[in-house]
Amino acid sequence: MKPEWRRFAPIGFYIAVAALFITAGLYVVFREFNLYMQIGTAIIVLGIAVSVFLDPGRVKELLTGRQARYGSNVILLSIAFIGIIVVLNVFVYNNSHRWDLTEDKTNTLADETLETLKSLPEKVTAVAFYSPNKPSDQARNLLDLYKYYSDGKFDYKFVDPLSDPVAAQEAGVTKDGTIVFTMGDRQETSSLAYEREITSALVRLMSEEGKKVYFLSGHGEFTIENTGARNENYSQVAGILRKKNYEVDELNLLISNEVPDDASVVVIAGPLNPLSEDEVNLIKDYLDRGGSLIVMEEPIPVTQFDDKEDYLVAYLADEWGITLGRDIVVDPTSMQPFVAYADQYGYHVITDRMQRVGTAYPTARSVQVERIDGVNTVELVKTSPKSWGETNFESLNDGEKIKRDEDVDLLGPVTIAAVADKPAVGSRVAVFGDSNFATGQNYDFLGNGDMLINTVDWAAGQEGLIDLTVKTPTQRILLPPAPYLMNLILLGLVFVLPGLMLISGIVVWVQRKRRG
Repeated sequence: MKPEWRRFAPIGFYIAVAALFITAGLYVVFREFNLYMQIGTAIIVLGIAVSVFLDPGRVKELLTGRQARYGSNVILLSIAFIGIIVVLNVFVYNNSHRWDLTEDKTNTLADETLETLKSLPEKVTAVAFYSPNKPSDQARNLLDLYKYYSDGKFDYKFVDPLSDPVAAQEAGVTKDGTIVFTMGDRQETSSLAYEREITSALVRLMSEEGKKVYFLSGHGEFTIENTGARNENYSQVAGILRKKNYEVDELNLLISNEVPDDASVVVIAGPLNPLSEDEVNLIKDYLDRGGSLIVMEEPIPVTQFDDKEDYLVAYLADEWGITLGRDIVVDPTSMQPFVAYADQYGYHVITDRMQRVGTAYPTARSVQVERIDGVNTVELVKTSPKSWGETNFESLNDGEKIKRDEDVDLLGPVTIAAVADKPAVGSRVAVFGDSNFATGQNYDFLGNGDMLINTVDWAAGQEGLIDLTVKTPTQRILLPPAPYLMNLILLGLVFVLPGLMLISGIVVWVQRKRRG
C-alpha cells in the first residue's frame, strides 16, 4: 500500500462511526431492519474495511499495543456496565409495579373493581370513541388503570368517530365519548368515563342472566322496528338495549292475556288509545309480583283519548301516587313553547350523572306526585319556574290566547317525570309525561337517549350492580406565609445571595490583579 494513501484511512473510520450513529437513530425511529438500516449497516462495514485496507499496520498496533491493553479493559468494563443496565431493565419490565403516593389513593381502583377484573372469564376489549372535540385524558388514564390491574384480561384503544365513521356506525355509537366493551359476542356501552360506570358494564358483560324488555303494542304505541319514519319509532332504543345484553320484544296483552314471567320491564311508549281495564289488571298483577313498568303518555290533545276513561292513569294515581295531568306543558323559556326543557333533576341514580346534561320533552304533560305509605317516590324531572301546565286545550289553536292562568293552570316548575318503588314487593315504576323525547332523531338530542336507557337500567335492576368504596378526597389548603416572611424571602433571594456572589467575584478579581 502506498504510504501517502494511509492518511485517508481515518476518513473511512469516521464515516463508519457517523453511519453507526445514524443507523442507531433510524432504528429508534422505525424499530425495524428496513432498507435504510441495511444501507447504514453496509456503510459501517465498508468504512471499517476501507480503513483497515488503507492502513493495516495501524490496526495491528491498535490490537496488540499498550493502547489495546488499556482499551480492552475499558471495553470490558463498558460491556459489563451495559449488561447490568440491560438485566435491570428486563427485570423491571417483567416485574413492573406502581406506587400510588397520593394520600387519598386517587390513582388506585376500588377493591370491588379489582375483584371484577380478576373474575373476568375472558378478555375484554374497550373501544373509546372520542373525537378531538371531546377531552379524553380522564378516560385514557382510567382505562390504563383497568388494563394495568387486569393481568392481560383487559385492553383498550381510542377511535376518532369523525375520521372513522364506519367503525362508529358498526358499534352503534351515535354520541361522542361513548366507550364500547366487548367480550366474546357480547357488548356493553358506557357514555361516561367513571369507574362505577365502567365496572358496572363489566359486571353486566359477565352476567349470564339476560334481562327481557317488552314494549306494549295494540294501542298505537311507538314500534321498536324501523318502519322508515325515523321520528315515529323506538328502533334506536331497541338497538342500544340489545347491545347492552337485553332481549327486546313487543307484547300485545289483547292477544297474550298475560305478562310473561321472563319480563324484567314492560314499557308503554306513547299509546294513542287507552288500555282496557283487563289489561291494566294484568299489569297490576305483574307489578304485585315484583315487576317493573315504564309509562310514557302524551298530552290528551295529541292522542285519541278524548274523554275515554284511562284506567292506567287511575291505577297509577291510586296505587302509586303518580298522576298524569290533563294539561300540556308550556315553557316560555324555550324557542318552541311546547318543547319543555329540564331545569332541574331529582336526586336519583337515573340522573346521578346527568346533572349537567339537558333533556328536552316535546308536547309533555305534567306528572304530579302524592305520598303513599309503602311507596318511595322521587320527582325526576322539573321544568323552569316560568313554565306552566296549560289546561285550556281550546286555546292551543290560537297562540295569542295561550297565557298563564294562575287560578286554573298548574304553575311551574312543573314535574314531567317521576319514579317510584315498593320495597316490600320489589316493584318499580317510572312515569313520563312525554313519549317522543327518545324517538328517532330526538334520541341523540342532548341527554334524551341517556335518560330513557338509564331508566330502563334502573327498572331492570341493572343501574348499580357495583357500589364502589367511596374515596374521601383529601382537602389541602395552602396558607400563604406572613407578609414579613415573604419580604424576608424576597430579600434573601433577590438581594443577599446575588450580592454575595457579586462580592465574591470582586474579591477574586482584586486578588488576581494584585498577583499579576
